[in-house]
Amino acid sequence: MKRSSLLTVFAFAFVCSGLFAQNKIDLQPSDTIISILQRNTGQIVELRMKCGEKIGGKVEKVGDKLVHLSQLTGAEFFDAAVDTADVAAVIVRTKSK
Repeated sequence: MKRSSLLTVFAFAFVCSGLFAQNKIDLQPSDTIISILQRNTGQIVELRMKCGEKIGGKVEKVGDKLVHLSQLTGAEFFDAAVDTADVAAVIVRTKSK
């Protein structure tokens, strides 16, 4: 009984470990910061700003000039509206430990 329970726990942990990883960024020649963000709507990303700061969270909605992030990293009860013109890079987690 213990052996089957232990095996079930390990199998569950293995399956769930891949849930936090996302697909790799499939860069197209015409891509912009906005198009990358639109493809990652609903996913957790980190944005590197041109000023050097970073902000992470779940992409809720992407507009022409702003992106709405929820569940901010380190401030989970807050949302943010970020000017896409100030974003230097979009970082997406593609692998888990």
